[in-house]
Amino acid sequence: MSKYRTRIKAELKSGITEVKALVKHPMEIGGSTDVETGMEILPHFITEVECIHQGKVVMSALWSSAVSKNPFCAFKFKGGAKGDQIEFTWKDNQGNKGSSLTKIK
Repeated sequence: MSKYRTRIKAELKSGITEVKALVKHPMEIGGSTDVETGMEILPHFITEVECIHQGKVVMSALWSSAVSKNPFCAFKFKGGAKGDQIEFTWKDNQGNKGSSLTKIK
C-alpha cells in the first residue's frame, strides 16, 4: 500500500454534483531541519490536482507549499448523473502521483 492515499466521494443534489477529496500527503515547505536526524527537510508538496468526469476536466488547480498537510478539496459542478464515474488525480514536486475513482451517488 502506498504511503499516499486519496479518498473521494461525489454526491448529486438538485442537479449539482458535490465532490469532496482528501489526500494523505505531508505537504512539507522545506527549509527546516529534522530534530532527530539533523538533516535538512526538503520541500515536498502537491503541485497539480485535477478532476475528470466523462472524459472532461471539471476542476483543475495548481497548488504550492502553502497548502496544509493532508489537504481537503471540495467543489461542485453541473452535468453529473448518479452512477457516473469521477476521477481525482494529483502530482507532487517529487514526481509522485495519486488518483482515486468513485461513482456519483
